[in-house]
Amino acid sequence: MTVRTATAGEIDGERMRRVLGTFCTGVVVVTAVDGGEPVGMACQSFASLSLDPPLVCFCPSDASTTWPRIRAAGRFAVNVLAADQGELCRAMAGRDKFAGVSWEPGPGGSPLLDGALAWIEADVERELPGGDHAIVIGRVRHLASVRTAGPLLFFRGGFGALAA
Repeated sequence: MTVRTATAGEIDGERMRRVLGTFCTGVVVVTAVDGGEPVGMACQSFASLSLDPPLVCFCPSDASTTWPRIRAAGRFAVNVLAADQGELCRAMAGRDKFAGVSWEPGPGGSPLLDGALAWIEADVERELPGGDHAIVIGRVRHLASVRTAGPLLFFRGGFGALAA
């Protein structure tokens, strides 16, 4: 096998997306309430950051029209999607995100999506620049695991699930 490496000047967005697409991730929907209405966005760049203090992070695009609304709310929920929630994820990437979506407010008021594997509610603690994305750090206030199904996975540009 011949391996061709690239220098920093040769790395474009398409190549970066293709190579990093080989890293399988879970999929979440980050939600909040802004101006009395639910807002949300699908996200695969989510991680646990710290146990003490309890922190999580996610990275919305600078081009996101939803992130400013979540930021304004000051708190958010991370809904960990189950393998059977691919359509919900696609809806959250569209315009009319909450049409036909069932949810209830969490302890802090953020939308918790029905059918999610787990949810985490957090306050926006800090926002850092990260290239063409923001790095958002949230302080966890509430969390629960609510379902035992398999996770929705994202790999090479598509959804998948763990084999039984």
